[in-house]
Amino acid sequence: MRAVIMDAPGKITIGHRDDPRIIEPTDAVLRLVATCICGSDLWPYRGVEPADHTPMGHEYVGIVEEVGSDVTTVKPGDFVVGSFVISCGTCEICAAGYPSKCVNGEFVSVTVGTQAEKARIPFADGTLVATPGLPDEDLIPSLLAASDVLGTGWFAADAAQAGPGKTVAVVGDGAVGLMGVLAAKQMGAERIIAMSRHPERQKLALEYGATDIVTERGEAGAAKIKELTGGLGAHSVIEAVGTEESLRQAIHSTRPGGHIGFVGVAHGGVSIPADELFFAEVHLHGGPAPVRRYLPELIQLIWDRTINPGKVFDLTLPLDRAAEGYQAMDERTATKVLLTL
Repeated sequence: MRAVIMDAPGKITIGHRDDPRIIEPTDAVLRLVATCICGSDLWPYRGVEPADHTPMGHEYVGIVEEVGSDVTTVKPGDFVVGSFVISCGTCEICAAGYPSKCVNGEFVSVTVGTQAEKARIPFADGTLVATPGLPDEDLIPSLLAASDVLGTGWFAADAAQAGPGKTVAVVGDGAVGLMGVLAAKQMGAERIIAMSRHPERQKLALEYGATDIVTERGEAGAAKIKELTGGLGAHSVIEAVGTEESLRQAIHSTRPGGHIGFVGVAHGGVSIPADELFFAEVHLHGGPAPVRRYLPELIQLIWDRTINPGKVFDLTLPLDRAAEGYQAMDERTATKVLLTL
C-alpha cells in the first residue's frame, strides 16, 4: 500500500508498506477514506523529534474491511472514526474516562501510521466508533476532525470547565485552538476570547463562536484578558500551543480559582516555576486528550449537522502530494491539511 514516509526531517516521500492484516483477535483492518497532517507532525519535520524513514499519521476515518474474532462493536462495511490513541476500553483507566492513558495504550503515530491507504487498528472495540451509516461526502472532513483536533479541543474546554456564565480565553489559533472555541460555544460559554494575529483564523474563530479577538501575546496578552474581565481574568483558559510563553500566558490570564485546560504538546524544556503556579491559585488539567471518551457525542453532533469542525481544513491534497501539505503547514500558509485517498 502507499504510505507517507518521513525519511528525515523536512523530507517527505510516498513509499510502500505491507498491507495490514489481522494479527490479534481484537484487531480491525480499515480501508482509509481520509487522513490529515497534524501540527504535532511538524515536530519531526522541523527536526525537534527524530525522523528516520518513519511512517506518519494518526488521524483517520475509514471503512472496516476485516475484524478479528473478538471484535463486537464494528463490522465489515462500517464507516468508523478512530482515536489517535489505541485503547482497550476495559481497563480501570479507560473505565475512569482516560482512554488516552490506557494500560494497553499505544499512540497511533508510533505503532500504526495512518497517512496511508489502509491501517490495522488494535483493540478495535476500545478505539473505533461506527457512524450511524455511510456519511455524506461533505461530512467526512468533520468526522476526520473528531479523530484528534476536535476531540482535543473538546477536552481542553471540558478540562477548563467552560460552561454557562463563563468567560473562556483561548491561547493558540491553530486547529486545536479553533476547535476549543467551537467546543466552548457548544458548552454554553457566555464569552469566548480568541487570541490570534491571523485574519483568516480570526474569521473562523468568530464563526465558531468567539466574541472577542485579542492580538497581543505573552504578558501583554494576559494583561489584555485582565482588562476585558474587570481585572480578574478568565474563568476558563484553553492552552493549545505548548510553549513556555503560552503556558505562562494561560496561567496569567486565569482568575484565582479558575481552570486551565492545557493540550499543547510541550517541547524544548518547557518549565513553569512552582512558586508562580502556587501563587496563581488556579486549576491545571490536560495532556493527551481522551478522544475516545467523546467520540460518540461528537459523531452525533456532526451527523446532525449541529457543528461543522471540518471547516478547519483549509487545504485538501491527494496523498501523493503530502509533501506539499507538510510544507504549507510548516510555512503557516495552511492551518490544517486534509489528505484524500
